[in-house]
Amino acid sequence: MTESELYKELGVLTKNKEQWEAGIPHVSSLLGIDSVKIRAKALWLLGEMGLLYPDSIKDIVPAIASFCDREEPLLRERAVNALGRIGRGCYSLVKPYWTDLFRFASDDEAGVRLSFIWASENIAINTPDPYKNHIPVFAGLLYDSDDRVRMEAPEIFRVLGRRRPEFITPYIGQLRSISEKDSNRVVRIHCLGAIKAWSCHYE
Repeated sequence: MTESELYKELGVLTKNKEQWEAGIPHVSSLLGIDSVKIRAKALWLLGEMGLLYPDSIKDIVPAIASFCDREEPLLRERAVNALGRIGRGCYSLVKPYWTDLFRFASDDEAGVRLSFIWASENIAINTPDPYKNHIPVFAGLLYDSDDRVRMEAPEIFRVLGRRRPEFITPYIGQLRSISEKDSNRVVRIHCLGAIKAWSCHYE
């Protein structure tokens, strides 16, 4: 099949969730073909499949994680994001790679930094406790040079604010300051959202 045919096939499969579990072996086989576009799409879809069917994807997680070391930024983005989605479904599957994910907070590519935040949000939704001593990493991303990263960074504070408010209590003043002074409207709104999630526990 051509690249365009494969991409179309993956698009059809994406819409047919009832076929996802059975389709995992085929999609994982596409990680070995010579097309960044197809491998990136396959990584994304495997992440979604792993969220719903973690037991069926556990043997493929090491292959997915290996893409975190690729030079192509898109592949790093998609691999990190896939680990986040799988980790949301079953943290133990990504636990061996969890600490290593933090290097992507300082990746040269903004898209990879953004994927790191997304992945962290996904994992923290069901498994917040590992993040207790890592909040300074996300506090630094609140001042990232890229607007997209700064817009997303407050969202991990929102997630943790709902589940472990004590983790982010030391950062409420910082979030409040950014919500008042940041030049980006979305950043300001998301900081306010994080504060609101946290404050619900103390009203």
